[in-house]
Amino acid sequence: MANRGATRPNGPNAGNKICQFKLVLLGESAVGKSSLVLRFVKGQFHEFQESTIGAAFLTQTVCLDDTTVKFEIWDTAGQERYHSLAPMYYRGAQAAIVVYDITNEESFARAKNWVKELQRQASPNIVIALAGNKADLANKRAVDFQVSKKLPKNEPQNAGASSARGRGVDLTEPTQPPKSQCCSN
Repeated sequence: MANRGATRPNGPNAGNKICQFKLVLLGESAVGKSSLVLRFVKGQFHEFQESTIGAAFLTQTVCLDDTTVKFEIWDTAGQERYHSLAPMYYRGAQAAIVVYDITNEESFARAKNWVKELQRQASPNIVIALAGNKADLANKRAVDFQVSKKLPKNEPQNAGASSARGRGVDLTEPTQPPKSQCCSN
């Protein structure tokens, strides 16, 4: 499990391996990508979040066992007019989290299209996770959790449901790759 801001004796990186890890978030507009990233990086939630234009770049450093991982996080815009820019952001990414809104069935259908695009065009070693967001609105759920769990084996890891309001926002859990994938020994 990740310990944000964890330090080791004699400094934060003493005896640690250090690696950079490019993570991209994809999904339709208003599914909560920016809110998830803000919660992960700054521990904050804003009730009203402006739409991302193009993409936003944030970083977060975490300690995973004996390794310090610096996440380079690309939070992409979900509006259709920015879709053609997405390959520029997921190129070279070790992981992608495709986010959908559990209260919006269309966002789940579109998320599956994002997954297919990543499988066709991204690095063959990319780790893809599918995350249903807005779990705090479970009474308005439109995407059956069992349907999202029953994806074929070649589909992404199902990261389950989360809420940027505070439930299930550990972006390191569904995307933790083998250390050989992001770190040099």
